[in-house]
Amino acid sequence: MPGHKNRSQPVYQRIQRAIQQKIERGKLKPGDAVSSERELARAHNVSLMTARNALAGLERQGIVERRRGAGTFVAVPKVNYNQLVSTTELMAGRGFSVISRVLAARIVDGQPEIAARLGITGNSALVKLERLRQVEQEPLALETTYLAAAKFAELAVRPVERGSLFITLENRYQTQLAYADEEVDATVADQRAATLLRVSEGAPVLRIHQVIYSTQGEPILYVLGLYRSDRHKLLIRRFRR
Repeated sequence: MPGHKNRSQPVYQRIQRAIQQKIERGKLKPGDAVSSERELARAHNVSLMTARNALAGLERQGIVERRRGAGTFVAVPKVNYNQLVSTTELMAGRGFSVISRVLAARIVDGQPEIAARLGITGNSALVKLERLRQVEQEPLALETTYLAAAKFAELAVRPVERGSLFITLENRYQTQLAYADEEVDATVADQRAATLLRVSEGAPVLRIHQVIYSTQGEPILYVLGLYRSDRHKLLIRRFRR
């Protein structure tokens, strides 16, 4: 029978599924308030404890977040760095849109260390793109990207606000990206970063330096990113020799 499976599910799972379906259908978006435990208990004719368990389970999965004194809200999805995919591509696969608020797009020079990382001479001109990455209007990361101006100068005039920079490089410049070398550490948000990322000044943020290479092994991008630590998760697989 069509409804038999649903009836056999534990009640707390049915509550969770109802909330997840609202998120999947766009009725609830990141940052939106979710019904309270009392409202869920009344709507589903269950005990307050059952409703509380349902929300606790969704919180453990990272689907909702509970803020003391404010209620329960749909969580901004966390970014997992396991594959070399752009934030835009990763979030699009989950049904979310990414907007890049361009803070700076210009040609710069006098960056010998960054030029060296890109395999070009120290006095070479670079394209500098500084972008605030947002998912459903919620800030995820502050990224500063450098590319060789000799090849990519147009990006200083036509920066990528919507869509993926990776895909733009592939389609507009026929540059296929293959892998990245990354240095990861923790730091704290200064006043400007805190304001842009909507965290308190001095809050911990994840800092990642990336050199991203083409399929020919040529360094294409140097990226310095500050990422909200509550919205990013770095997963590492280690093997014992």
